Amino acid sequence: MDEAAGDLKQALPNVCDSVQIHVEVHQKSNSAAKKEDIRTGVLKLLNRHNIVFGDYKWTEFDDSFLNSNVQSVSIVDTELKLKDRQPIDLSKSSLSLHIFHLNEEGPSSENLEEENEDIIAANHWLLPAAEFHGLWESLIYDVEVKSHLLDYVTTTLLFSDRNVDSNLISWNRVVLLHGPPGTGKTSLCKALAQKLTIRLSYRYRYGQLIEINSHSLFSKWFSESGKLVTKMFQKIQELIDDKDALVFVLIDEVESLTAARSAFKAGTEPSDAIRVVNAVLTQIDQIKR
Repeated sequence: MDEAAGDLKQALPNVCDSVQIHVEVHQKSNSAAKKEDIRTGVLKLLNRHNIVFGDYKWTEFDDSFLNSNVQSVSIVDTELKLKDRQPIDLSKSSLSLHIFHLNEEGPSSENLEEENEDIIAANHWLLPAAEFHGLWESLIYDVEVKSHLLDYVTTTLLFSDRNVDSNLISWNRVVLLHGPPGTGKTSLCKALAQKLTIRLSYRYRYGQLIEINSHSLFSKWFSESGKLVTKMFQKIQELIDDKDALVFVLIDEVESLTAARSAFKAGTEPSDAIRVVNAVLTQIDQIKR
């Protein structure tokens, strides 16, 4: 195999090397193998197959240890680094291995109590979730939005680690995606949360995704007071305080908040509702820094 790989490289003079390659290793749900052992096995696999053409996935292995403990090994996101599909020399690339289990439980509901009633305020996923597996790869765009989002988050983490003053360099932890309905904005947010949880597994043990639907903020209870909004974000802050967790807050259809503000200025929206909107915006401003 090694000799064949060498012959292939000689036949392909434009082999791309010296590039960072991300390798996602999906560990089987029933596997209790140590990550160090899986890493060793995967590196041996990549050493045997050190020339690849773009993204590639292994689901069957010659190694019995990998067969017993690993669902798949995937070289991913090469198209975000390389414009054209071309052979890649893994032996000269910087390999980043990301080993993960999928959480197979569905979302739970974040409930708030008001007048002896439970209000479903948000859906809550523990990441990486089986529900979102493969979602990132299924989303195709004609612009480099995926690579831009990954680069933005990487830069944000770097600024945070270096304690960069946001008053000197304008940056925060909020991203606004906009576009026509049905273009995949919500799916992209969920896929990005999943991708980052896997990509940053060396730093955070797991991820948490909280999805808030803006329309729920204007129910009969939420329209009476902004206190419930504050309670909801207090719960989110408790999740953020967990240093082992990477927390994502997705506010879907956020344009309804700005619509409410415009209606209030026109005199067609009750003052209680605008207080809810202001409470939400205040809470977002607090957690984004």
